[in-house]
Amino acid sequence: MEFFIANLAPIMFMGLIVFLLMGFPVAFSLGACGLFFGFIGVELGVLPEALLQALPLRLFGIMQNDTLLAIPFFTLMGLVLERSGMAEDLLDTIGQLFGPLRGGLAIAVILVGALLAATTGVVAASVISMGLISLPIMLRYGYDRRIASGVIAASGTLAQIIPPSLVLIILADQLGRSVGDMYKGAFVPGFILTGMYVGYVFVLAFIKPQWVPALPAEARTIREDNGKAGLLSLLLLTIASAGSAVYFAKHYAEVQTWWKGEAVTTVALDETIVVSMCLGVILAFVIAVINKATRLGLLSRMAERVTFVLIPPLLLIFLVLGTIFLGIATPTEGGAMGALGALIMAFARRRLSFSLLKQALNTTTKLSCFVVFILIGSTIFSLVFQGVDGPKWVEHLLSGLPGGQTGFLIVVNALIFFLAFFLDFFELSFIVVPLLAPVAEKLGIDLIWFGVLLAVNMQTSFMHPPFGFALFYLRSVAPIKEYTDKVTKKLIQPVTTMQIYWGAVPFVLIQIVMVGLIIAFPGIVSSGLDKVEKLDLDKVILEVQQEPVEAPAAPGSAEEAAAEKKLADDDPMKAMEDSMAKDKGKK
Repeated sequence: MEFFIANLAPIMFMGLIVFLLMGFPVAFSLGACGLFFGFIGVELGVLPEALLQALPLRLFGIMQNDTLLAIPFFTLMGLVLERSGMAEDLLDTIGQLFGPLRGGLAIAVILVGALLAATTGVVAASVISMGLISLPIMLRYGYDRRIASGVIAASGTLAQIIPPSLVLIILADQLGRSVGDMYKGAFVPGFILTGMYVGYVFVLAFIKPQWVPALPAEARTIREDNGKAGLLSLLLLTIASAGSAVYFAKHYAEVQTWWKGEAVTTVALDETIVVSMCLGVILAFVIAVINKATRLGLLSRMAERVTFVLIPPLLLIFLVLGTIFLGIATPTEGGAMGALGALIMAFARRRLSFSLLKQALNTTTKLSCFVVFILIGSTIFSLVFQGVDGPKWVEHLLSGLPGGQTGFLIVVNALIFFLAFFLDFFELSFIVVPLLAPVAEKLGIDLIWFGVLLAVNMQTSFMHPPFGFALFYLRSVAPIKEYTDKVTKKLIQPVTTMQIYWGAVPFVLIQIVMVGLIIAFPGIVSSGLDKVEKLDLDKVILEVQQEPVEAPAAPGSAEEAAAEKKLADDDPMKAMEDSMAKDKGKK
């Protein structure tokens, strides 16, 4: 019995693993394990009964957490955009733009996946929509099934790391850090990972060109009357937009000085980037609108199509992330504005219907309830686990590893990578992260950097064969039987499960390389964060202004009466005590 009492924390953790392996839902496994060992601890005298009485207060604390409100808002925004046809228009336009290149369709899928990630934040919506739209096109024009499957699954999982990711919201809440800072830290790694995906496709285009063929000429429908692609005007429009953005960025401090009426020497980098890019995008949109309204013919069909398809989602990104980065809105308020913006975009496309809204709200409610139930279960588990000194056991287990910070990071990432075979990112965030965060903070690791590192690692949980959820999503929409293509009238062979698995392996390896890069070069994350000014306490000078001491007033004089009146106004209790003492002295 003494052994059981002394090792209640590791036994409780092993009990949770047993519950999960038996196939119980994660939320109920966490809650049941916490209550079971809580009652055992009370009976053994290890835990006080008052500990479980604190449980309702912890649950009410979940309901009062404003940060979690961002989850349903961003989910609704992503689902409305996905069902409004935005992904279809983006894939068609970007596919036409990059079609003449080998691997152009794959590059278009990756870029659109990154854009959808920045507007939806939901992996399931991205993977399913991309699978339904792009997979038939890639199979139609001879793409290797493994490459097509891997590109679609990997581009969909970019919603894990590119803001406004739901994972980053959960991690920020569990780590006790700002969601805005987590978004800023993940911004650069997300787009580096996107570039690595594109680089892999470029390498394949040289090594195995038959796996990623170019789009045939008859499939490129956006052309001028003379048969040209019309890329020159698009290039000039891009140069003009980017040039104006760069010029504005260099003189943004002067603009701030003029606007505020006081000298501004430095402006935050993220604010400069957001405002400058927003200005460049608006300029391109205005030029396209004027050209279309006046029929000047300055822009080609391709330039107009790319502008009108890309600008609305880009403006929505700036509306959401820009306001968060600039400090104008909280993530919850930004999510609310994003949801409203998505509804306006769907209405403008004439695709907003009652059935669309009903489906989006239904899925949003299911996902939000799923998150809350897991959070309630994890709260019960963590309360009892803390009561049996579980955090100390984890701290002693991990802080004593050889290699200090590096050894800790290697073991933790290996553990997350292994657990991701069986648990998704919600479960990892609620079960594992609260145990790791105190140890990381004690070792001097910045928790924002640590959270972004874990987010990139958890991204592999969607790509792991054989339990990756992105692979399951793709499997649900990939053809399982041969069919006749509607355009080419050719017989298309089905996509097998093993082809989906093998297609995911190279992208899992790329994600592992990204984890190594973040560990080796922490500036990838910290470069996007605001600089914290450290004060040297030894050089701080305290200046205290000494007021002149007035001579006491003579007893019974007018000065004494005025002083007593002032004292009564400032401190009535002190005046009453002095008056009582004076009366007592007279007696």
